[in-house]
Amino acid sequence: MIKAVIFDLDGTLLNRDESVKKFIDNQYERLNKWVGHLSKEKYTTRFIELDSRGYVWKDKVYQQLVDEFGITRVNWEGLLQDYISEFKNSCVPFPNLLSMLEDLRKSNLILGIITNGYGQFQMDNIKALGIEKYFKTILVSEWEGIKKPEPQIFKRALEQLNVSANESIFVGDHPENDVKAAQNVGMKGIWKKDSQWENVKADIIVDDFADLPLIIKNLNKQLIES
Repeated sequence: MIKAVIFDLDGTLLNRDESVKKFIDNQYERLNKWVGHLSKEKYTTRFIELDSRGYVWKDKVYQQLVDEFGITRVNWEGLLQDYISEFKNSCVPFPNLLSMLEDLRKSNLILGIITNGYGQFQMDNIKALGIEKYFKTILVSEWEGIKKPEPQIFKRALEQLNVSANESIFVGDHPENDVKAAQNVGMKGIWKKDSQWENVKADIIVDDFADLPLIIKNLNKQLIES
């Protein structure tokens, strides 16, 4: 029986691509007196390129932006601080997120999050999505001292939820850090479909969160019958 569902955050619960677009658009408007010598398209497009879907931390991104575009009226530290304090105001959830979590909770499933990233920053984003209350455990790599795909962070979440690996599934968008890493510790790996990758080897693929409660219900039915 599946007793627990653990989620990744960025690209899984949080629509990070849309959130970044919304944030950088807002930042350009907010800091226009300092970056307004650039066109909005140039500033936002280059930020998104350098960000590399979140795999480059923003200190490097803003240092590069300041150097490339000759930004002199604000330093990269100022831009970074604005990102840290303001990004939470641009968080965009994937469709059907709240109703899906509500349905899983009503089915008596225990929920958790494992996310790479900076502790307070990620917690601010979780709170901005309005989903913190649904999760029994939330592990953020900075605070844990380990990160995905390391097996220990998955095992730590399972211990905190008091479930075994074969009673748990992990839902994430990254084929290696999420799906394969979870499978490596004995969990079922569900891939949250992402157009960046093809031919992902996952136990189950989900595109719309509205489908997830039924997928898990059917999975439990199969496990009982077998």
